[in-house]
Order: sequence, then C-alpha cells, then structure tokens
Amino acid sequence: MTTVGNSRLENFQQVLQAQLDQQTAELTKLRAHRTNPEQIGLDPQTVTALINSTQRAVADSTEALKRMTDGSYGTCEQCQREIPTERLEILPHARFCMPCQQARNS
Repeated sequence: MTTVGNSRLENFQQVLQAQLDQQTAELTKLRAHRTNPEQIGLDPQTVTALINSTQRAVADSTEALKRMTDGSYGTCEQCQREIPTERLEILPHARFCMPCQQARNS
C-alpha cells in the first residue's frame, strides 16, 4: 500500500467499517426472517439469495479491512500494481485493478 496515504486509508477504513456494520445488521435481520419470509413480504428463494449476497458483501468488507492491517490494501492481487484511488473510492473493497478485473471477467 503506497499510493493510498494515511488519511485516505483512514477514510477508506471508516467507509468499510460502516459498510460492514450495516451488512452485518442486514444479515442478522435476514437470517431472523429465513423461517418466516412472508413477514417481510419476500419468498424463501429471495431471502436465501439476499442472505448469500449479503454474506459475500460481509466477506468482501472483512477481507479489505484485513488487507489494510497487513499493508496490502490498494495493491492488485494479480499484477501487484497499485489500484488507483479513484477505483477504491467507487469500490473500497476492490482486490484488482481495472485491467486485471476485466481480464478476470472475460
């Protein structure tokens, strides 16, 4: 992590922590309604899909916070180049720079 300065890193950390807190609360709520999804106006398959999606979001945020701790935040996991700050502002948990992400999606 070299391009992301300390103040930017703290900002990203706050954003990620807030996202993680919100995602964790949402996951708790969804799990509580898993057995009775009609209470929130959803069918069981939709609740299951939302749980899976929210679990992935929790994992993404958690992994990004771990990368901050180990010093690898802001470095592409594939090419080891720095992820532009602009990308991290849009997607704070980004693991790959845009060229590598596009190659993975192809």
